[in-house]
Amino acid sequence: MPIVLALCSAVVYGVADYCGGRASRRHPSALVTVVGQSVSLVLVLAAALVMGTTVPGAPSWAWGGAAGVAGAIGLASLYHALSHGAMTVVAPLTAVVSAVIPVVVGVAGGERPERLAVVGMVLALASIALVSGAIGERDRETPPAVLGWALVAGTGFGILFVALERTDPDSGLWPLVAARAASVPLLLGLCAALGVLSVRGVRQRALLAYGIAAGVLDMAANVLYLEAARRGLLSLVAVITALYPASTVTLAFLLDRERVSRWQAAGMAIAGTALVLVTLGRS
Repeated sequence: MPIVLALCSAVVYGVADYCGGRASRRHPSALVTVVGQSVSLVLVLAAALVMGTTVPGAPSWAWGGAAGVAGAIGLASLYHALSHGAMTVVAPLTAVVSAVIPVVVGVAGGERPERLAVVGMVLALASIALVSGAIGERDRETPPAVLGWALVAGTGFGILFVALERTDPDSGLWPLVAARAASVPLLLGLCAALGVLSVRGVRQRALLAYGIAAGVLDMAANVLYLEAARRGLLSLVAVITALYPASTVTLAFLLDRERVSRWQAAGMAIAGTALVLVTLGRS
């Protein structure tokens, strides 16, 4: 079950990233992010209240807040990178970093996945590198500055994965409420500092459509990941979740006609093999 939840989370994360990247081509990435996260804050708060879960203690709020700050920085960086570089390169490169951080933390904390699962994890990381263009041929070069933002995004997501896993398993959706309560003010401040926060700008139809879609999908993916992390090993769940570029790359290929090289196609095939191995070898 944790693997299935993580895989669903990966698919939804990838679609959310595509929507956010598209919106950021015409609007500041910080503004796109704050629109989506503001909407998702309202939704997750309402869901938490309806569920009636007991409000957790300070540690879960702290970890949730840390996840929110890291995730906000990660999303804003990712959307900026996606809007200035090829989605078929930026999204997977971000995923490499986002997967490595929780794997290191999980193993350092004593997690010991089965051998078959370890092989699958290695293949998953290799597949991410292939899809990213880090190995093999590329359709076009991506500027170093854009790659730098992709690395920042991956670091933010990796920290988010670890922080959410550290929250109380019985805290329901409250850690995600804490995450949004921390990220929205941060992003509003960033937008104000950049001079991109305006009622007129927010009312633009394309921004609202893609921004809201990205925010709602990102929150749905967070919920799926949180449930997966509560039921399985962090090192396994995070690697499967980090396969999210597959759906981003697929949408970029189908809708934006971005070219997928033979190396990237091979990487996606290897990702499928990795998923099977991790599933069969889960603890």
